[in-house]
Amino acid sequence: MFTGLVEALGTVTLTRLDHDGVGRWMEIAAPFCQDLKLGESVSVNGTCLTVVTVLTGHFGVQVSPTTLSLTTMGGLRAGDQVNLERSLTPATRLGGHWVLGHVDTRGTVESIRSQGASRHVTVSYDRAFQRWVLPQGSVTLDGISLTVVDTSPGQLTVTVIPHTLMHTNMQQWTETSVINIEFDVLGKYVEHLLIPYSASQGGRTP
Repeated sequence: MFTGLVEALGTVTLTRLDHDGVGRWMEIAAPFCQDLKLGESVSVNGTCLTVVTVLTGHFGVQVSPTTLSLTTMGGLRAGDQVNLERSLTPATRLGGHWVLGHVDTRGTVESIRSQGASRHVTVSYDRAFQRWVLPQGSVTLDGISLTVVDTSPGQLTVTVIPHTLMHTNMQQWTETSVINIEFDVLGKYVEHLLIPYSASQGGRTP
């Protein structure tokens, strides 16, 4: 589990087909490799991946076909910068929100508007997920915990402060950039828990 507060920027140093021919092998340079252990989880652009090798200055991960189909991992190339966050510990301050690293869908950056040093970023996504988005709610974009400031059908807008721009790969986003989206898990659980009640009421919710 993660908070969506990006810990470091990493750089993809290698990406290739895995030995099975359908997954991908990826190596990423990161400043915290000396503290990594085999089997632990790292969020890479909001995607929870398992560390399978640790070498000097970089670590390796295997990306499954399912993850490739749901995320932007398949489009990464050597030299690309990625947002990194190690998993929570019991003593970690929860400064963002509960982030699982289980990407729901990909979105497309539609516009980036400046207001002083801040940016308003509007992202489009599949309208099937609209029910999980609300103003002042939380959303994770490429592993970054952000607050939704405006919504419209199939779109959400977030405001990004200069610190976030400086310390994440968001500084490289342009209109048409494709990014990973994870919606707030609390809404998903509430919806799931209400399914039996809704069914008993003929599809109506409280």
